[in-house]
Amino acid sequence: MQLEPKILKYLNKKVNLILLLILSFTLSSPAQDETLIIDDKSNIEIQSTQSNIKDTLKTQERYKIDGVIGVVGNYIVLESDIDRTYLELQQQSISTSDITRCELFGKLLEDKLYTHHAIQDSIVVTDAEINGRLDQQIEYMVSQLGSEEKVYQFYRKNSMAEMRRELFEIIKSNQLASMMQEKIYEDLEVTPEEVRQFFQSIPEEDRPIFGAELEVAQIVIEPEITPEAKQRVIEELNEHRSDVVENGASFTTKVVLYSDEPRASTHGGLISLTRKSSFVKEFKDVAFSIQEGEVSEPFETEFGYHIIYVEKVRGQERDVRHVLKIPKVDEATIQQARTKIDNIREKIINGEITFAEAARSESDEKETKNNGGQLINPVTGDTRFELTKMDPNLSNQVYNLGDGEISPVYIDEDKTGRKRFKILTVTNRFEEHVADYAVDYEKIRELALTQKRIKAIEKWQDDKISETYININSDYADCEYANNWLQQ
Repeated sequence: MQLEPKILKYLNKKVNLILLLILSFTLSSPAQDETLIIDDKSNIEIQSTQSNIKDTLKTQERYKIDGVIGVVGNYIVLESDIDRTYLELQQQSISTSDITRCELFGKLLEDKLYTHHAIQDSIVVTDAEINGRLDQQIEYMVSQLGSEEKVYQFYRKNSMAEMRRELFEIIKSNQLASMMQEKIYEDLEVTPEEVRQFFQSIPEEDRPIFGAELEVAQIVIEPEITPEAKQRVIEELNEHRSDVVENGASFTTKVVLYSDEPRASTHGGLISLTRKSSFVKEFKDVAFSIQEGEVSEPFETEFGYHIIYVEKVRGQERDVRHVLKIPKVDEATIQQARTKIDNIREKIINGEITFAEAARSESDEKETKNNGGQLINPVTGDTRFELTKMDPNLSNQVYNLGDGEISPVYIDEDKTGRKRFKILTVTNRFEEHVADYAVDYEKIRELALTQKRIKAIEKWQDDKISETYININSDYADCEYANNWLQQ
């Protein structure tokens, strides 16, 4: 039976709460268009004019805001924010029985501290990026509740427009907070000696138990895309380009009507990117090689063929739209691919070739073929997959495989939704065990790095709290905070 890993004593309650709440989606809003007024009794009020936060009394045009419980720099925390956070955690099936309102309030204060100083440090998140995340969040909410109307009613809003406005500010605030945290520890590393000292500092009885793990390899065969199929999409993209360049047709309309990009209809496929954005190199190279208002020639990436329109250039950042066309494969090439992988599987089973050799010589998956088909865990970055945390699809395919056994042929889909075929094998097994420095070095290194990052964040918080305007409502003055929010 799979045992739960022990919780290390060096991970204190505050750290556990931070890690837990990373999963939550907190519905709270920054007070960017209002002036907060705090009197000498810690009552928080608001003045209906726009200016910076003041810590002195105003004697005119004041009225009490119900439910404001904290101020951090230019941001407020509402009583309802705590209730909403509880609700979000419960929706994700996260137990809240051991989480107090004081702890959630402290975490919300931390979020506002990050956001406030992200603005001070000129950290920028673009509207296009926020809108993309907003659309994803709305889609998820609708999938859970059934309709947009049910979504905004559930969150006690008057309309979807009001809901979107609030979520926009929330996502922007959360993204700024996340980027601020990353900036704090982005250059931190741990040396092998630090890892060794960290591991030795953990008493033997408190060392974590790592669950059973597998190393998995796969061979992937993709149906061939014929030159004729490629030429057809190139000609179609050239027609769209000519219609825009020569006839003044709307590129956005082309995106919505003709692009094979799944989210093309969302804001006409608008993308904001920099050289560091997580897009494939070929896409960024073309996007930064043409000028504002220009449309690129058709070009190829691993996703298919594109044309790009540069809508706006802002220094090192560009807003672009693109039409993606994915060449189609016919049934004949699909059947050829199936026959090929069947033959490969038979040769491996008959001992004519090893799985690793077949992967290197035959697999169409560039990321794994040179390593004998070995899969990399996208979460940990190493080759091990813990059974209880493995992707369900992968787990179902390898769970019952014996040592050296080759899986049946599975039909899979690539990044573009095209069918492909694959076979898998388990190359190594690690039974459940207490952490071992030699065997589990990478996991222990990650724990050591996490502890170092936490210490850096705690020091940053202590320093910034001392120099930031903070006011806590008297109802929360008796909480035991991990940080010095009361500035005593």
